[in-house]
Amino acid sequence: MRNRFKDLREDRDLKQKEVAIYLNISQQQYSLYETGVREIPIKLAIKLAKYYNVSLDYIFYLVDKKN
Repeated sequence: MRNRFKDLREDRDLKQKEVAIYLNISQQQYSLYETGVREIPIKLAIKLAKYYNVSLDYIFYLVDKKN
């Protein structure tokens, strides 16, 4: 299943590297999360939800509204 991380990132015109720096991880690691190759740890998902000002429910496709 595709996650929303790429859409949220692109909506803000950010590069993977910029988001990775915010998360304090490598760009390669972030890419694995964004493409769904690896599951993102909940701690990082929470951090991204706060960063993008969206709910975790939105990130994980439980709702269609961002908040």
